[in-house]
Amino acid sequence: MKKRPQLTGRAAILAVVVCAIAMSLAYPVREFVAQRRLIAQLEHQQAQALKDLQELGERGRQLSDREYLARLAKSRLHFCEAGEKCIVVRDTSKKAARPQAGATPSPSPPWYQTLWESVEAADRGTGRRAEPARTPAP
Repeated sequence: MKKRPQLTGRAAILAVVVCAIAMSLAYPVREFVAQRRLIAQLEHQQAQALKDLQELGERGRQLSDREYLARLAKSRLHFCEAGEKCIVVRDTSKKAARPQAGATPSPSPPWYQTLWESVEAADRGTGRRAEPARTPAP
């Protein structure tokens, strides 16, 4: 008895046909999946745009309300209506050094003198930097 080969001609043709069908379907399936993903993204963008539109519509309704605008002007712009007493409290927690009334400020040298002193100090190697009090205010 003659032994039959493992791979017959029919099996080889069948394998080639199956591979050809798989190759011909791979691109359309990939495009289908990509289009479904794009559709999902566009639906999400549309939902976000509708949400933004509703928020802007609500904001427009608020801005058309005169009472809301009055509250907004009072809180943000410290607006006072006629006959109303308004008090604004300043934050005094930061204590800035303010010159005393009648005190004369100490004269500061010109900027170029301070610069030249710094250059000379660097040349001597002492490394003395110009003091901030001696530099002029911008």
